[in-house]
Amino acid sequence: MDRKEWYLEYEIQINRPGLLGDISSLLGMLSINIISINGVEDNKRGLLLLVKSEEQIARLESILQTMETIKVTKIREPKLRDKLAVRHGRYIQRDQDDKKTFRFVRDELGILVDFMAEIFKQEGHKLIGIRGMPRVGKTESIVAASVCANKKWLFVSSTLLKQTIRNQLIDDEYSEDNLFIIDGVVSSRRANEKHWQLIREIMRIPAAKVIEHPDIFVENSEYSLEDFDYIIELRDNPNQEITYEVIQKDPFFSEEGFGGFDY
Repeated sequence: MDRKEWYLEYEIQINRPGLLGDISSLLGMLSINIISINGVEDNKRGLLLLVKSEEQIARLESILQTMETIKVTKIREPKLRDKLAVRHGRYIQRDQDDKKTFRFVRDELGILVDFMAEIFKQEGHKLIGIRGMPRVGKTESIVAASVCANKKWLFVSSTLLKQTIRNQLIDDEYSEDNLFIIDGVVSSRRANEKHWQLIREIMRIPAAKVIEHPDIFVENSEYSLEDFDYIIELRDNPNQEITYEVIQKDPFFSEEGFGGFDY
């Protein structure tokens, strides 16, 4: 039987020397391998495990429940957030009401890039929206994540490097191995019907697409926020308000800001 990954997280109740060694020895006796381990929150530790059968996990859970020094908080097949928590030592902040919304601040760009790269590596259609004020690092993070995921990125509309709005792709750009980047404000303010027809074609490609300013995008299209698989919010600091009035007044999005780069 192929081995499967499992995620174990426990909260330390009595912190004493040798606790981790006891748990490691227990895993060894059950023939469960540790892939990685890290502290994930205050007094919590996460372990990514490799197991042969669910029977091993059942036996492990049964034994751990008898230990007074720890309290098991999670034992499950790992989610993306679990893997990143072990990798980076903390959980990505997630909206409690909208489970597909994840929040980052500027000093967490490394985690954000890693998070998006893992999404980009997944096969099939993935629609990701990213909210944030101008020049907070949205586009740069998307590009960096595409490099980590070994994906070629294509700007369908953008203000990075040059002001871009495209009405067509060439044949090899329709590949599902590409990452398509769309700026919702640029497309909404400058788009013609050919551009929107291109967006509809891209939406049908089983590939990853990232929409910057998704709220503006859905206000001016037939798409809705329900169509998005992930919504990412990026701020300079946790208290920063994302204000679309300010974004729409930004000179980068003005009519004069576009220098005839449509193609």
